Amino acid sequence: MSLIITPISPALGARVEGIDLRQPLSRESHQALHQALLDHQVLFFRDQPLEPTQQARLAACFGDLHIHPIYPSVPEQPEVLILDTERNDLRDNALWHSDVSFLKTPALGAVLSAKQVPPYGGDTLWASSSAAYEALSEPLKRLLDGLTATHDLSKSFPESRFAVSEQDRLRFEEAKRRNPPSSHPVVRTHPVTGRRGLFVNEGFTTRINELSEAESDAILRLLFSHSAQPQFTVRWQWQQDDVAFWDNRITQHFAIDDYRPQRRVMHRATILGDAPF
Repeated sequence: MSLIITPISPALGARVEGIDLRQPLSRESHQALHQALLDHQVLFFRDQPLEPTQQARLAACFGDLHIHPIYPSVPEQPEVLILDTERNDLRDNALWHSDVSFLKTPALGAVLSAKQVPPYGGDTLWASSSAAYEALSEPLKRLLDGLTATHDLSKSFPESRFAVSEQDRLRFEEAKRRNPPSSHPVVRTHPVTGRRGLFVNEGFTTRINELSEAESDAILRLLFSHSAQPQFTVRWQWQQDDVAFWDNRITQHFAIDDYRPQRRVMHRATILGDAPF
């Protein structure tokens, strides 16, 4: 099986053809997909009607899978979470974020499958954290080197929205207990490619630990704005049964919330990674 890989943006992103993701990956296909992910940071596939078991099997080829502490999941496949606008408050996805960066070992990546999409709207943006870092001035790079930042689940999942009922409150408190805030380098080194990238995001990063509150707020505002510039991004217009596979270590993404009252349903399998350095 020969993959056809077509880049769709200078900074990141490629469309992949010539593979059926419903089938178990051969060694050659696994190696080719892994290399394409390293090269392009986010991969897109059309017409891949994955069942949850197939999606989990695909994602598990690249690492252990995460079970989300807040979102509901497919009952028979708990590693596949459900993002459904009729079931969930998804405002936390409508901002730039790196998935579950509050973990001690944040996600390596994720496989996202489009189950139901609106007739228009509902696109997702990805941004290359390495391209954003490389575009910084040398004095700012030197300032950021060695700094760490706190990432907190509660920033994107506030109690006011996710602990309304008694059942939800108990689940929310357990999620916070199991997932206390974590500190990670502001500039992360990719463990395979060695590329450096910004590892702060609007969704979960609360402050830069070594700076005063005012300094931290100012630098984070600068980095959030800088990272979202169009030249660092790619935009994907979803069709039903599309699949996206991205490297969460070196990207951020933003699910545009512009389609209501239309419904949008996505399934995500999240691959655990290692401690950032």
